[in-house]
Amino acid sequence: MRIVAIEEHVSFPEMTRHLPAGISDKQTPSAPATQMMPKLADISGERLNAMNGSGISMQVLSVENTDVNLLNSTNAPVFAARYNDLLAEKIKDYPNRFTAFAHLPMTAPLAAADELERTVMSYGFRGAMIRGLTNGEFLDAPKFTPVFERAEKLGVPIYIHPGIPPKTVMDAYYSNVGGHTGPFDAIACWGWGWHSETAIHVLRLLAAGVFDRYPGLKIIIGHMGEMLPMMWARSDRAFQPGNGGYNQRTLIDTFRQQLYITTSGFFTQPPLRIALDTIGIDNIIFSVDYPFSNNQMGIDFLNEIQLPPEQVEKIAHGNADKLLGLQAS
Repeated sequence: MRIVAIEEHVSFPEMTRHLPAGISDKQTPSAPATQMMPKLADISGERLNAMNGSGISMQVLSVENTDVNLLNSTNAPVFAARYNDLLAEKIKDYPNRFTAFAHLPMTAPLAAADELERTVMSYGFRGAMIRGLTNGEFLDAPKFTPVFERAEKLGVPIYIHPGIPPKTVMDAYYSNVGGHTGPFDAIACWGWGWHSETAIHVLRLLAAGVFDRYPGLKIIIGHMGEMLPMMWARSDRAFQPGNGGYNQRTLIDTFRQQLYITTSGFFTQPPLRIALDTIGIDNIIFSVDYPFSNNQMGIDFLNEIQLPPEQVEKIAHGNADKLLGLQAS
């Protein structure tokens, strides 16, 4: 069976030479990312061997690094373009195994829209991944509309991935837990905070009317829907049209038409069953979250799904092929 994984990460240490001195010191990279740097930097070695060993046909790669968000509107576009050029160069000899989401300079939204178009048209990238907030701002801020307009025009999705929480949020919610001094990363990031914040991000886009203004726009989120399937019915009641937001459609109608979720890092059946009962089979896409999760975990999860083979194939590759315009080799 063809298997396509679409939230698979890279980070290239050689890009640090293009950053102003000390810029990376302004944020604290997560411990897992630091430990995984050799795997993140690799394309054709251990990564490809692991894909072959587990039976994964293709990875859609995305840049794990968030340094671009620390750069101003002049430097960020240059840095993002160099990153995308390097990524395209590294995967060009493996067109049937790798494609990518663009890395965007979100501190310069119009330039980000242009970079999205450049990478789609020049390199065949399949959309973009945006990591968390940009200087503390969510994507419903009007300044980010060029990115949504361009994505809709190009017919490519935007993948919203968790990012490092803003310092004010980190201090207020995720620090000084019990006798622990300072941030507690497990609560702030991969254990809870990342996922709730990304869900809030999508709900803000709904309430701000972004989905209605761009009805052709497709948004992807990971981690089995970032808690939204569990909140499905309750949130739908809260976000009814006329309840104070700008949305013209219900949450359920909007998300089934324009939101896709991936399995990244979630490899047990109960969350999948909730997702199937809410957003539905046509909106669920397989992902591993490599290298933060290993490929075999994802394959074992796929093999355990108790659905007809044609439905498992939708999750394994069919929905991704359709959304991203992929073709089997």
